[in-house]
Amino acid sequence: MSIASKQLMFVAISLGGLMTMFFVPPIPQDPGYHQFADNGSFLWIPNTANVLSNLIFAGVGVVGLYCLLLKKSLLIQPEIHSAYLFFFTALVLVAIGSGYYHWAPDNQTLVWDRLPMTIAFMAFFSILLAERISIPLGRRLLPLLLVAGIASVAYWYYSEQMGQGDLRPYALIQLLPIVLTPLILLMFPSRFTRSADIWWFLVWYLIAKVFEQLDGQLLDWLVIISGHSLKHIAAGIGCLVFLRHLQCRRLISA
Repeated sequence: MSIASKQLMFVAISLGGLMTMFFVPPIPQDPGYHQFADNGSFLWIPNTANVLSNLIFAGVGVVGLYCLLLKKSLLIQPEIHSAYLFFFTALVLVAIGSGYYHWAPDNQTLVWDRLPMTIAFMAFFSILLAERISIPLGRRLLPLLLVAGIASVAYWYYSEQMGQGDLRPYALIQLLPIVLTPLILLMFPSRFTRSADIWWFLVWYLIAKVFEQLDGQLLDWLVIISGHSLKHIAAGIGCLVFLRHLQCRRLISA
């Protein structure tokens, strides 16, 4: 399959996902979403484990920014330097936003949890597009993807305020990269070694989603920690894998 045919296929999948969204009825935020299994508090921190487990994002984000901006020890595609900057900055903001949300879970605080997550998703996807398909493509799409991610959260929150909550754009923003990433990894060769790291990054994200669905069950089984706290840890490990990828990979000789 030619490069043009592969690119056309990705455009078709993206347009198909966008069109499908209009045939699905609006998806309001489930009020039960805010009811987490572990609501234990320690000292003055409510929902302690769910709040503090976000520190892993801050740790990876701070180290990533240090390595990117000061130590300059990451092997990056310099043309899309800003995408790596957005990614690691977003991780720090995820720790703050998610910690704030879990301190007092409701739709108002959930906005600040989701905004930095969409920035991280879109920055990573732009990096993948640039490194695997086309550097100009990744660079041009970065601002558009960031705006689309932020707009999906803003639209959801506005729709909730209007009494007709709709998560469809936010769901699409998360789902499409998850569908497209494995295809990109399989169909476009990497310029760098350690391609398996990106697969592990994806695997840890999927593990995090499983933990999220097993929130109460895991708390019953493990007693000391819930599925949602483990979700944060698993997703943070995935981000750490990506950081190590940027630290350890090498260019593949032509």
